Amino acid sequence: MKNVSVTTFIHTLFIIALVVLGATFYYLLSSGKEQRHLQQINRYKIIADHFLTREEFDQNSTAYRKLLRTYHLRPIDPNTVKKEIEKEGVTIFSGRSVYGIVRVFRTKRHYYVFVERYDYDVMLQDLHPQDYIYELILTIATVLVLLLLFMYVMVLRKLYPLKRLHHQIEQFAAGDLDVRIEETGDDEIGRIARSFDKAIRHIKQLMSSKNLFMRNIMHELKTPITKGRIVIETIDDDMARKVLTNAFERMNELISDLAEVERITMYNFEPTREDGTLQAVIERTERVLMADREKYEIRIVDRPLRTDVKLLALVFKNLMDNGIKYSPDHHVRLQSVGNRIEVRSIGEPLKEDLSYYTEPFSQEEKRSHGFGLGLYIVANILEKLGYGFRYRYDKETGENVFEVIID
Repeated sequence: MKNVSVTTFIHTLFIIALVVLGATFYYLLSSGKEQRHLQQINRYKIIADHFLTREEFDQNSTAYRKLLRTYHLRPIDPNTVKKEIEKEGVTIFSGRSVYGIVRVFRTKRHYYVFVERYDYDVMLQDLHPQDYIYELILTIATVLVLLLLFMYVMVLRKLYPLKRLHHQIEQFAAGDLDVRIEETGDDEIGRIARSFDKAIRHIKQLMSSKNLFMRNIMHELKTPITKGRIVIETIDDDMARKVLTNAFERMNELISDLAEVERITMYNFEPTREDGTLQAVIERTERVLMADREKYEIRIVDRPLRTDVKLLALVFKNLMDNGIKYSPDHHVRLQSVGNRIEVRSIGEPLKEDLSYYTEPFSQEEKRSHGFGLGLYIVANILEKLGYGFRYRYDKETGENVFEVIID
């Protein structure tokens, strides 16, 4: 039920309502028709009994006139209705006794009672008020069906702006920040649409401001860092020069990380997939890692890949860089195990779940290691590539193991 759209639900509800309404009125009509037929037959039986159970039943008698008044009967000339009865008449009742026969005919417009006694014949027209319950039920059913149909159309018309709004929201979610939600109605949907349009404009303004700020701050930081790198080369103290060089390198890494975060977290960012191999990814990883060869170990079985080589190499670079920096022996091992690529390094197990560390600027990383963008970048890239990402602690070897699931 959770996955059923509102429109489908309305269609189903309308069909169910029609079926229930039709079944109800069919039952009322069929049961009422049978009951009315029985009542009518019983009435004609009583009339027949009056004519056929008496040896003498004079047409001029008071009892005869009273019978006509009681049962709304009127004598008529048989010749005036003969053609009507012969053409469309149906016998619906017949009674017989030693004194004669009573037959009841039904035509499209009237009911006729023909009494044929041994002493006289008479044709009577039944003037009893007709029961229009059938027509009444049919009329009510028609009105209800039309009302239900009207409500169905009105609900669908009300839902149409909501469907259009949903489509425009999906466009926005897909990264189209220029989408305009135009809904002029003054109902709830119109007010929601206008509020959402204002929110889109505000979000677009915030993103533009953020992008402008990021570009400006990275540009402004690059200049003093470059000048600082030049200046520290003139320092004679090797220890001081090494400390300052590491500081400037760390700032450069931070700026690169911020630029990469801005790029891969854009709504419209799509990886550039191409045919390659795992070996090609690892070779690029080693180039961008820029670490001493004794600080890392690689054990892989080469395999073909269709992926964004640059992004996947950045993933392995960040994971290996973290392992080198934060493990006690400053050593990391990258190895392939089936469809998994493991990055292992000795150390204490993580205190929080992996999801905590894949948030930007996680608190523990801020306290211990700076801004903590490495795993945030890794998680975002792997999500864009459609790869899995897991963490576990290997108690046997005392290693933190980060797993990238390729397939």
